[in-house]
Amino acid sequence: MSLPRPFIFCCSVFASSVWSCLAFLAVHAQSGAQIPQWQINAGGKMQFQTASVKRNTTFPPKAVFFNFPLGPGDVYQPRGGVFLARNLPLSAYIEFAYKITPAQEELAFSKMPKWVTTDRFDIQAKAEGNPGKDQMRLMMQSLLADRFRLMVHYETQQIPVLALIMDRPGILGPQLQQHPFNVPCPTTSIVPSPAPTSQPQLVDSRFPATCGGILPMTPSAPGRYRSGARNVTMDLIASSFTEGSELDRPVIDRTGLTGKFDYALEYSPRPDGTPPSETNLHSDPSGPSLTQALQEQLGLKFEPQTAPLNVVVVDYADALSVN
Repeated sequence: MSLPRPFIFCCSVFASSVWSCLAFLAVHAQSGAQIPQWQINAGGKMQFQTASVKRNTTFPPKAVFFNFPLGPGDVYQPRGGVFLARNLPLSAYIEFAYKITPAQEELAFSKMPKWVTTDRFDIQAKAEGNPGKDQMRLMMQSLLADRFRLMVHYETQQIPVLALIMDRPGILGPQLQQHPFNVPCPTTSIVPSPAPTSQPQLVDSRFPATCGGILPMTPSAPGRYRSGARNVTMDLIASSFTEGSELDRPVIDRTGLTGKFDYALEYSPRPDGTPPSETNLHSDPSGPSLTQALQEQLGLKFEPQTAPLNVVVVDYADALSVN
């Protein structure tokens, strides 16, 4: 594909400024991109009133802090417009800003140098009023563009995926249900969910107490992993299986189920479909594998496919402009 004439002119005039050329190219590349609906609904471009970005070299990687959940879900604790996070890589801030799901992570950062996921930064920012989570995301987009000269574009890629589909059409598993509209569903506090009890279970004990995001839950036995959610889309549920799992492909929703759902899933982590081995001593050998649990508890299964995936691709980030 040939470069547009205006870009060639830009580079000839501003040859001493790589940033100027890159910025022009980014605008050109995004001119036909479709802005995600959530950004439009949140109000478009926004900025923090004040902000500080500093490199963190004093804490180990696991010693992180953020004052509200940064995941792609709706779980959010309003902090009077204050955003505070310490010791996170730039990639984590980008994922928050653009609502990048686990299924999109590898593609989003495929062009980026290693420091984007390894170097750590502290961000403290203040916005006017008491904005919502998606509005805070938009403000983070502006901050990253200003301090890191971050540039991204949206594109659709055909890639190998695991499609999440119904095991038996029209039949949900015992741990998956359409979210009832008459049940209180807070998103502003994270309340520990109780361990599962013997059947029959109540809705409040089967699923997390907090709505809007995928949350860890107490398993019924050591060596098992349990998580769940209330009032979330199947798209978010499907994407969550990609994060830190034993699967080798991103997972996308192809169930055909619309609306919001509650679910809980418990399984013994291991290379899916194989028994626990000496390389996974902490896994409960009596527990189901991920694929078994998916079928038995949710009535769903994985199917290998090739499908279009809409992704945010990070084109450029400058580590030297941080202040």
